Amino acid sequence: MDYISQFEVLKSKELSLDLTRGKPSEEQLDLSNSLINFDEKSFSSHGIDIRNYGEVKGLEACRKLGSEILGCSEDYIWSGGNSSLSLMSKFLSFLFIQGDESGPWNNKERVSVLCPVPGYDRHFKLCETFGINMIPISLTGEGPDLEEVRTLVESDESIKGIWCVPKYSNPTGEVYSLEVIEGLLDIFSRSKNKGTIFWDNAYAVHDLSDQILLPDIFSLAKDKDCEDSVIQFGSTSKITFAGAGIGFIAMSKLNQELFLPFYSSLMIGPDKLNQAKHIRFFQDNSLREHMKKHAEILKPKFDLVDQKLQLQDFGTWTKPAGGYFILYEAKHGNAKKVISLASELGLKLTPAGATHPYGIDADDSYIRIAPTACTLEELDMAMDVFLCCIGVAQEQSDL
Repeated sequence: MDYISQFEVLKSKELSLDLTRGKPSEEQLDLSNSLINFDEKSFSSHGIDIRNYGEVKGLEACRKLGSEILGCSEDYIWSGGNSSLSLMSKFLSFLFIQGDESGPWNNKERVSVLCPVPGYDRHFKLCETFGINMIPISLTGEGPDLEEVRTLVESDESIKGIWCVPKYSNPTGEVYSLEVIEGLLDIFSRSKNKGTIFWDNAYAVHDLSDQILLPDIFSLAKDKDCEDSVIQFGSTSKITFAGAGIGFIAMSKLNQELFLPFYSSLMIGPDKLNQAKHIRFFQDNSLREHMKKHAEILKPKFDLVDQKLQLQDFGTWTKPAGGYFILYEAKHGNAKKVISLASELGLKLTPAGATHPYGIDADDSYIRIAPTACTLEELDMAMDVFLCCIGVAQEQSDL
């Protein structure tokens, strides 16, 4: 194929396409429009006036919704804010200012966390913001490489935790195995310095077809007497409204007791009206059936990307069973070149290196594709542009 000629034809079209962020499409957001219509007669929940201050941990029924999403007991869960990211930042602030049983992190000469790569750029950005040293670790297809994790934790006292996206990892799409989950619990619960598993279960119910159930990490931790080593996060951001959802944080009784004074000093109560809307919505709409509707919209998009990528043999890609991303691995370190060429044709892609701490992908290979927000027609054109840019980059590398 003459990729150079095709490139010039596509350039003349002056396209404007975007595969950068994993956002729900307008069609997905429409699934939750009934949330907007709220019955004004229902300003009470179990005797609580939801228009007023209070209920720092969130409404009981909303915490129960969180337990259904995250797959753990509601005793561990608080609900608050409109995103899990805001709860992550609050918890990290707590660790630095007040700290857990081992003391505040700002008293330590160096604080490091393990970051599975390719990984989630928002986790990396949080670490950069807080001045946390990031140590990349390999993924195996079933979660982090346990031997690598164990060696690092045993040899580096500055390591205080690990970021994990255990189901449909961003951006690899892999699902952590039971062996890996139990291994992580064993490693961090036995480390000399108290370590925390930051369990970002962002895609807990985001299956494209058959439902995959992730083991409840708190049940496993309870059996191993290490519940305090786990902090779990989640939200409804990719379930209902991305900008008006509900964030969840789940933790042991001890961690709740430690975190509550700090957390309650930052706010006097969550948006209980929004929580009540969500409670009502999922009383009328089964969570499982609601997510099946999402899958009906998303699966054709993931299938289209897979079909298009089969037309090239310049790289490899993932075929996730859920989540929001497909990861393309370009040959010969062509990621930056492909992304730059795509920009010339009006296709926005996540910057090269975004899948790694500090934006450094040493092999210059990984490109995250987010097919969810655009229409099928837009995605079809975007993938044609992407394939053309892969071809041009390859031809230029062969010169």
